[in-house]
Parts: sequence; structure tokens; C-alpha cells
Amino acid sequence: MSITNTPTSNDACLSIVHSLMCHRQGGESETFAKRAIESLVKKLKEKKDELDSLITAITTNGAHPSKCVTIQRTLDGRLQVAGRKGFPHVIYARLWRWPDLHKNELKHVKYCQYAFDLKCDSVCVNPYHYERVVSPGIDLSGLTLQSSAPSSMLVKDEYVHDYEGQPSLSSAEGHSVQTIQHPPSNRASTEAYSTPAMLAPTEASTTGTTNFPNIPVASTNSTTTWTGSRTAAYTPTIPHHQNGHLQHHPPMHPGHYWPVHNELAFQPPISNHPAPEYWCSIAYFEMDVQVGETFKVPSSCPVVTVDGYVDPSGGDRFCLGQLSNVHRTEAIERARLHIGKGVQLECKGEGDVWVRCLSDHAVFVQSYYLDREAGRAPGDAVHKIYPSAYIKVFDLRQCHRQMQQQAATAQAAAAAQAAAVAGNIPGPGSVGGIAPAISLSAAAGIGVDDLRRLCILRMSFVKGWGPDYPRQSIKETPCWIEIHLHRALQLLDEVLHTMPIADPQPLD
Repeated sequence: MSITNTPTSNDACLSIVHSLMCHRQGGESETFAKRAIESLVKKLKEKKDELDSLITAITTNGAHPSKCVTIQRTLDGRLQVAGRKGFPHVIYARLWRWPDLHKNELKHVKYCQYAFDLKCDSVCVNPYHYERVVSPGIDLSGLTLQSSAPSSMLVKDEYVHDYEGQPSLSSAEGHSVQTIQHPPSNRASTEAYSTPAMLAPTEASTTGTTNFPNIPVASTNSTTTWTGSRTAAYTPTIPHHQNGHLQHHPPMHPGHYWPVHNELAFQPPISNHPAPEYWCSIAYFEMDVQVGETFKVPSSCPVVTVDGYVDPSGGDRFCLGQLSNVHRTEAIERARLHIGKGVQLECKGEGDVWVRCLSDHAVFVQSYYLDREAGRAPGDAVHKIYPSAYIKVFDLRQCHRQMQQQAATAQAAAAAQAAAVAGNIPGPGSVGGIAPAISLSAAAGIGVDDLRRLCILRMSFVKGWGPDYPRQSIKETPCWIEIHLHRALQLLDEVLHTMPIADPQPLD
């Protein structure tokens, strides 16, 4: 549209909205964009100079200087549009400038008097009063974490569109990382989802010990930032667009990379035992109660979808919407409405598992594989997987090594403990593989249930748990699933036959 045909504040709202819609970047749906622009234009109808400034800024792509365009700041600082809450300056910057923008990437220009960060009663939403700042790669090796996150930061509004929930990069304090975030990688590429994914070579960094290595950060592919509220955020670099659409790709993990399919092609199977009839079974829970029957996924269906719809379940689809529970509360019902398209679980190779989040809301995963990739002790973290992210959550070979090592450790510790009770005090080197931090009794206390946990994934829809949230356990979340991986359980059975361990007995 030429500048001569540009509307002014004296024109009808409909004409102004139509003109401004022509300049949107395409990251949001047309319905959402129209609602957001209509809302803004109506708010500015009484402030004609600001409305003219907005029209000038947008229709000239910022080529002409423009004033602040302000709306009233809300109590929590966010604006609700079409059922979604977000920071107003971010919403409009995404609409007209950067559709893939994260809120932590905005910095206001010096001459903006009502920038969001200035905490004035009014907030400037002029997209050309903000600049996009992309953080370079950060080396975490010299960073010390302090327990200084205020308690008021711990409870979040979890129904917010998920990228709004990311903590700001400007918050430098942190705590031991409890919720680790995995947004989708937006790597610039023309490849589609089916391209062989890349991952860090876990074999190279560990040889089956229980020491979990720190991850080297690759500044070319991702930025790892430690922020407040006990969260580590993995922020991808800016993608480029093709035909106006954002390209989502499998994540590039920090470190060295090689294609998954090539890696699997050269590895013999861990066991010659025939594959199980079902590669996994999925149980659905509401709080601490299982709802419905356990759903078994046949090995002939390597990809299964778990969603919130009401279609009959079967084969490669488990629909949670049709499951009834007489004890269901209003809070659970509300959370279930947000499951939506849910998640896709994919079994690769002999038994590795990948997750793709199809929902509009994040899912929260307990995964020993991701714990290790994040340099955490097993079971020490909750992993937040954002919409469109596609990420590996289970590695069969790593799990098998852990099984063997823990079984051997428990067996050796039990033998050493028995010797100590009999009066034969063993030497310091006799309990092979026990880390110094693990006591003899703790190592001897490893039971079959501990090993079974290595073969299980747990995943909560919409709601997180842990220190960042009001819920301390996944059993306090409204809707979650437990996934038992049958090939891993099959391997555990073999390990226990070669290295039987007794269930832990209390010491007298």
C-alpha cells in the first residue's frame, strides 16, 4: 500500500485495522492478529496523535520517526488477546517485526519514554521503539549460582502461551537448576522434520560412570543462559524464514554432533533377544490416581500420539479426552482442556525415544537421559519441553550401562557389607565403582525398583512440578502419563539374571 493511501486517525477503525493487517509478519494466525490490532486501535481512538504515530511507524517500516504509542499497564504487566496472555510490547513486536521473538530479546531505544522496562503506568507498544538483542554464547564454567530467587517468582501462570513464560535473560541470579527448558530449535535450514537429527556423542563423554559431565556450550548453535527462578533456558539463535513460515527443526545439542541414523546403523543390537510385542505401555494419571486402562503400543507402531481428544484410542493413538473419572475436579478438567494435540512419542533404533510437543502448551518430563545431558544427577531435574520442540528423552545404551553398573555396585556393596558384618573389614578398593559420595549402606540399598525406574519416563501436561511450581511431585499435577519402555525392561531382566541383587534389607 502506498503512503498516499495510508489511513489516518480520522478514518474508521475497520480501515485502519485493514491497513495495519497488511504489514503483519505472518507468525500469528490471522484471527489472533486481527483481534490484537483491533484491540489496540480501539484503545488509541481517543489519542489521535499516538494512533497516527502507530500508523506512520508500521506503514513506513520505521523509516519515519514516531512517538510512543501507549496503553495502560495492567496489574501483572500482561495483555490478554483472544484468550492468550502476553507482554504487550512483545505481542506487537512479533506481529509487525519479528514473528519468532522471545520476550527476553527486546531492549527499548533510548528515546522511548514509556518502555515496558521503565515500569511506567503506561506502556509503549510501538514496535520501532524496541531493538532485538540476541545474546552470544555464554561459557558456564566460571559461573557461580546463588540461592537468591525471591519466593514470589516461584508460582507461574501456566496457562500463558508458553514462550511468554520464559524468564528474562537480564536476571542473573540463579539456584540449582530444577526446571530445565527445551524450546524448539529454529535452525536456519531447508531440511524437514524427517532429516536425521543430530545429538551430542554421549559415548565419548562418559564410560558408564555415575559422574554426570558438564555440557560444553557451542556458541554457533545455541545459547545456554542461567537465569533466576532456578531455571536454565536453552535459547536458539534467530532462524530465517521461508515463504513467511518459521521453520522448526530438531534441536542441536551443545558439543560435537553426528547423525542419529548413522550412529544406529553401525551399532550391533545390545541383545539378541527378540524385540517385545509392544515397545511401550502408557498409563494415564490424574493426581495420584490412574484413570482408564494402561495403553500398550505395538512395536509395529514406532510413533504414537497421546492427545486430549475424544476419539477412540487404538494402534498409534491414545486419546485422553474420552477417559472418565468420577473424582475429577474442576482444576483437572481445566488442565485437560489444554492438552490439545498433546505429544508424539517416537521409538528409534533398538529403543531410543524422542518426544515432539504438538500441544500449544509445554510438557514437563522426568528423564534420566536429559538429566545427564544437562550435567545433573539422575532424577534431580524436571525438563520443560516447549511447543514444536523435538527432543531425545531416552537412550537405550546409556540406560543399559547404568543398569549394569548399578547392579554390579549393589552386588559388590552387599558383599562388602556382609563381610563387614562377619568381621572381615574390606579394604577401601574392594567396592568397585562406588562413588565417594555414596555410602556402603546406600549402595547396598539399591533394589530392583531403583533399576526399573531407569526404564520409565514420566510426563505432565500443561503443569510443572518442583521448586519452581506450587506442586512438589508429579503426583500433584492434574494430568500426566507414565511410559514403561519394554525393550529396556527386557534388558533389565537379562542384567538381573546375570547379576542378581537382593532387595535391600534393613541393618540391625
